[in-house]
Amino acid sequence: MNQLLRAVRGMNDTVPPLADRWRKIEADITGVLSQYGYREIRFPIVESTQVFARSIGDTTDIVQKEMYTFEDRNGDSLTLRPEGTASCVRAVLENGLLQAGAQRLFYLGPMFRHERPQKGRYRQFHQVGVEALGMAGPDIDAELILMTARLWQVLGLKNLRLELNTLGTPESRALHREQLVAYFNNHHDALDEDSRHRLTRNPLRILDSKNPALKALIADAPQLAEFLDEESRSHFGAVRAVLDAAGVAHTVNPHLVRGLDYYSKTVFEWITDDLGAQGTVCAGGRYDGLVAQMGGRATPAIGFAMGLERLMELLPPAGEEEASEADLYVMGTGIEEKAAALALAEAVRDALPGTRVLCHCGQESLKSQLKRADRSGAAVALILGSEELAAGLVTLKPLRGQGEQRRVARHALTEHLLALLGSA
Repeated sequence: MNQLLRAVRGMNDTVPPLADRWRKIEADITGVLSQYGYREIRFPIVESTQVFARSIGDTTDIVQKEMYTFEDRNGDSLTLRPEGTASCVRAVLENGLLQAGAQRLFYLGPMFRHERPQKGRYRQFHQVGVEALGMAGPDIDAELILMTARLWQVLGLKNLRLELNTLGTPESRALHREQLVAYFNNHHDALDEDSRHRLTRNPLRILDSKNPALKALIADAPQLAEFLDEESRSHFGAVRAVLDAAGVAHTVNPHLVRGLDYYSKTVFEWITDDLGAQGTVCAGGRYDGLVAQMGGRATPAIGFAMGLERLMELLPPAGEEEASEADLYVMGTGIEEKAAALALAEAVRDALPGTRVLCHCGQESLKSQLKRADRSGAAVALILGSEELAAGLVTLKPLRGQGEQRRVARHALTEHLLALLGSA
């Protein structure tokens, strides 16, 4: 007997009814994004490796250790996308979208990183990403954060807290980096192995260390705020003022950083304590240097990404309605009646667009069909027997306590179904 084939470790199937819930969550999210004028962009899952090597950086852990990279038959180096921002910027530049002015874009789909699988972190994971390009002021930063706050409200998520910081300009970060390296070099023996490695590549990332043994050392490190220029301070103050006026609580976290040089000014994260170590639900920031780094003209930009798997972990349990397969279940008792049931189901779909109509296929008895109708979660069963077929009637059997079973004329079916579905 052949051995059962299984999915790749860290790459999971999403099956019904969970897949139904994913689709609903994605629709809720994209509905909010559309309210703010964001339009969907789609780009390939596979990109030239240079798209990520140039944007994320050759020395980062993502490029060095985590990317799924391979050579195709032409000898070209290709990579499964580990994140969406670089691909989005590449697509914007290649298709000349910025020639039409500022762009508000969103995307959703799978990303790939070869990490150790754990709850909330998988090798294939799904992200919703938002990118706003061509707008330099603090107003777009604030709007993006307000939009995320509305997302949590629509999704019913609670216990999320907002942390933000400003990274200033590349010049102010360079001064800070110089002092940071000198400080940590003076305490080199106190650093863990990971921080020593970061010291030579991305010293800012030491500030983001989760090692409790380094907490006091990091707290005494030089703060970026000491090196900020006045324009960056003003920009950050304007973002915070909008959030205050809108009643969005937030905390300034001076250790909230990004390790890549193209980031500047506003960075933010929405964090929860309900997922253990994987506490960041949504992370964003301004990346004014990336478009030029990828071959375009210098263009201000800001965006965020959120992992759908982590969102799903935070959502309240699915209700009975979410778990159901259908609203109406149609069945027939014999060969002619089953053929008529298929036609009836089509007529109901025409009359009630958006209603989920499941027609029974198979040779089961009426009793078995009714059991299947009940398990489907449908509110009403529509039954066609020989008597109904001859008389132009349909038997309606409420399955969720909306009254007694009755026969109705085909021409009055829609009216009765609307009443029954409204009371379900």
